[in-house]
Amino acid sequence: MSHHRMRTLIWLGALTLLMLALGACTAVAPAAQAPAAEAPAAAAPAGGAPTVALIYGVKGDGFYVTMEAGARAKAEELGVNFFADGPAQFQATLQVPILDAVIAQKPDAICIAATDRQALIEPMRRAYDAGIHMFSVDTFIGDTAGDYTTEDLSWMLSYIGSDNVQGGEIGCSAIIEAMGGSGKFYIQTTQPGVSTVEQRVEGCQKAIDATNGAVELIGMDYNDDNAAKAAEQTAAVLSANPDLGGIFGTNLFSARGAAQAVANAGLTGVVKVANFDAPEDAIVALNEGVVDIVIAQHPYEMGQKCIEFAVAAVNGEFDAIPKRWPTGYTIITRENVDSEEAQQSIYKSE
Repeated sequence: MSHHRMRTLIWLGALTLLMLALGACTAVAPAAQAPAAEAPAAAAPAGGAPTVALIYGVKGDGFYVTMEAGARAKAEELGVNFFADGPAQFQATLQVPILDAVIAQKPDAICIAATDRQALIEPMRRAYDAGIHMFSVDTFIGDTAGDYTTEDLSWMLSYIGSDNVQGGEIGCSAIIEAMGGSGKFYIQTTQPGVSTVEQRVEGCQKAIDATNGAVELIGMDYNDDNAAKAAEQTAAVLSANPDLGGIFGTNLFSARGAAQAVANAGLTGVVKVANFDAPEDAIVALNEGVVDIVIAQHPYEMGQKCIEFAVAAVNGEFDAIPKRWPTGYTIITRENVDSEEAQQSIYKSE
């Protein structure tokens, strides 16, 4: 064999080995890309986090600002996607379109403060029919006083809110005591059909009835959640009844307007005023002597429980969700306003 032929064979052999080596490298390339197939698992926590929506009763109300703060804090703690919205006025005609828009976003759960206990039943049922877990916060729907164990409302998982009959009775009893147990009494409230304020009026009436006629309820006005209208109505009542002894404002705007009218009439300290709800300006009015008692609900707790129960529902833990979760009250007076408990109960404006 010539040296030329030998060199040729050696070259061909080397070329063959090189091609085999390259082929081996090509064969293992798919295995090197295997981790890319597992990428969706890495994104699962974000995609798998439940989404909960809060639909409050009205924007700008310290009560709902505080409720949203509680819900948002608990959502962050539990890894829940959260968003909130509500109407500019406490009206069903404004709230229903917001609810429908939220339904279209397909959250896992909705916590809603219904602005009308009848008008919101069917819109909220649409959300349930779309596969969304439904919770009431603050207000309830239907004619069962928030009892969702009844068959027609059993699709509602829970009502989270105050015992408003109790709250109304507490507030009016305190004012009646401040009046000396007798005299003329007046109620400022929002509008018919709002479950919570109707119950507060019911509780207040119980306190008045308990006086066996010593206290006379001379009237009640609806202010449509408008403090200026409440002030105007209260001013007219004060003018016609200069011996008025006490006023019960069933919510933030009702009490704010009533207190303003009392101050304008120069009757601060003479006409006793109970402020249901504890925004910052109610505490200012308390310290100035314009109102005599502030009844603080616990909206922060309502927001937190809404998120906790929603997560339980998403996880299928329905036995952990009570049909009714009553939140308590903190009664704030000039004597205890600086206490830690009272300060923690004041609603936040932002």
